[in-house]
Amino acid sequence: MVWLLAAFCLVLFRWVDPPTTAVQAQRHVQAVLRGASYQKRYNFVPLGQIAPDLQHAVIAAEDARFYQHHGFDWHEMQLAADEDMEGGRFRGGSTLTQQLVKNLFFGTGRSFLRKGAEATLVPVAELVLGKQRILELYLNVVEMGPGVYGVDAACHVYYGTSARKLGRDQAARLAAILPAPLRRRPERMSRYSGIILHRMEQMGW
Repeated sequence: MVWLLAAFCLVLFRWVDPPTTAVQAQRHVQAVLRGASYQKRYNFVPLGQIAPDLQHAVIAAEDARFYQHHGFDWHEMQLAADEDMEGGRFRGGSTLTQQLVKNLFFGTGRSFLRKGAEATLVPVAELVLGKQRILELYLNVVEMGPGVYGVDAACHVYYGTSARKLGRDQAARLAAILPAPLRRRPERMSRYSGIILHRMEQMGW
């Protein structure tokens, strides 16, 4: 029943913007339990109102093969597994689609049960949403800081401007915080943002 509800919501999200997400609800509950104040910044904007450089920076940082895979990037998953087995720094292999499904329905917790449910919903998302809508949803719901959700809200918080007007260097710095948005700040991301800019150039952006 829960899976069917989530699948129905994915179909609905083809046309309707999510009013909230599991991650947003989770952070609110955590704040209440800590007795802390909670202010949510969440402003959904169409993909056309997000600077192409910002779209490209996020793809380059989080899922370089976004337009080639069908929800799972088996190549990146194998690299991540090999690196972990060799005792290297774990790099993760989640695609934007996987991250979107997790964000919408499961929050930040980890369990085999959640991963299994997520895996069955990813193909549904790819089928009913399509790449552009997946990208639009991801860019609008992704956590970008304490109480900050979506790139437009992040642009206003960190740069005092909209997602449409963000420059190339700023876009790379914003994308650089995504692996750890509660700890990282764009102004400290000089090295990693440089790597992202290089990746963008290699990808023809």
